[in-house]
This record gives sequence, structure tokens and C-alpha cells, in this order.
Amino acid sequence: MTEQRFDFRDLLRRRRAELGLSLRDMEDRSIDPASGAQAKFGWLSKVENGKPTDPPKEDVLLAISIGYGLPETVVKAAAAKQFMGFDPASDPTVMWSGDLTTRVIVAHAEGLSEEERRQLADIAETFARRKTQRSGSAEGKSDE
Repeated sequence: MTEQRFDFRDLLRRRRAELGLSLRDMEDRSIDPASGAQAKFGWLSKVENGKPTDPPKEDVLLAISIGYGLPETVVKAAAAKQFMGFDPASDPTVMWSGDLTTRVIVAHAEGLSEEERRQLADIAETFARRKTQRSGSAEGKSDE
């Protein structure tokens, strides 16, 4: 028997805690304005409590993305892992971090202009360079 995954559950629980909202609040917020699809309280409760439930449909995933304030790609990736056993991290063309930060950055980068993406890349490179410089100078210090 394969181990049950809770990637989607954990994502929703963590984000709801960050927002400080109830499941009823999340139901009220999680509506796709185009289709009217809504993530219902009972279904959200089952997901968060690890109880068996049907996988969400695409319009419900969009509603959750809106309600939870998360990029749609992050929500879909977590749902794919939990409900379909597909781990985007196993795709060699995709780079992910365990704490979702890379996913969130990439998801938001898709909506940026080319210039904004270059600026974001410059920030990341500057940060990495400074970190390397700090660790290099720390290695050169000695207590002797």
C-alpha cells in the first residue's frame, strides 16, 4: 500500500492559519467569479482533516487559489501531489523547493513583465553573491 500524501491539505491548513481565518471564512472567500464554483465548507473540512474526499475540479482549484490568496499553479501542484500522486518536483524540467517559496516565486514571475523578471533575477543574484561573500569572510576568520 502506498503512503497517503497530504500536500494539498498541509498547504490549505498552513495558509488558513497564516490568514487567521475560519473554514467558513475560506468558503466565503473561495469563489471563482467566472464560473461561480465554490470550495464548500464540508469539503474543505474533510481535506483539512485528512478524510477521504473527491479530488477538486479545476474551477474549484481556481476558487481556492482566489480565496486563499495563492498562485493557481501552487494550488494545482499540491492537489496533483495529494490526489493524483504526481509530484511536479520529480519533473526534471521544474525546480522546486520543499517550503514552496520557489513555486510561489515562479508562479508570480509568470505575471511579470520581462523587465520585472530581470529585476527579480538581479535581486536573487545580488543576494546569492552577498551570501557567498559573507560565508567566505567568515571562513577566513580564526580564533588563533
